[in-house]
Amino acid sequence: MSEGTWEKFSQVAVKGAEHDSRERQPHPKCLEGTRVALLNHIYALSDTKEKGRLIWLHGTAGVGKSAVAFTVAERMRGLKMREETKVETRLGGTFFFSRKHTKRRTTGHFFVTLAYQLALNFPSVQSDVNSAILKNPALLDPD
Repeated sequence: MSEGTWEKFSQVAVKGAEHDSRERQPHPKCLEGTRVALLNHIYALSDTKEKGRLIWLHGTAGVGKSAVAFTVAERMRGLKMREETKVETRLGGTFFFSRKHTKRRTTGHFFVTLAYQLALNFPSVQSDVNSAILKNPALLDPD
C-alpha cells in the first residue's frame, strides 16, 4: 500500500472501535460457563466454509451483546486462517458502536474502519484495498 494512501486510511479509520481497545476497558466478556449454547452456535456458524455469512447480535441494552461479541472476537483472533499462515487470523475486524463517541455512534466510519482492520490483519488483501482507494479516493470520506 502506498505511504500516502495508508496514512490517510489510518487517519480516517476510527481508533477505539476495536474489540480490545483500551477505551473499552474493562472488556466485557462472557464468564466461564455462561452463554455456552449461544457461543457454540456462533462458533459452528463461523466454522462453515459458506461465504457471505453475517451473524447479527441483537437485543435490548444490557443483555450482553458486547460480552458475546468480545468473547467471539477473542477466540477468532486466536485462530489462524490456515496453519501455514502465521500472520492472518480468523478475525477480520471489529467495530463496537458507542453512543458516547461521535465517530462510533453511526455507520459513517464503520466500513472504512473495517477495511482498515482487514488490511492490517490480512496482508494478502492490502494491495486490493489500496487499488480500490486509488481508483475511488471518496471511499475514505465518512460522509
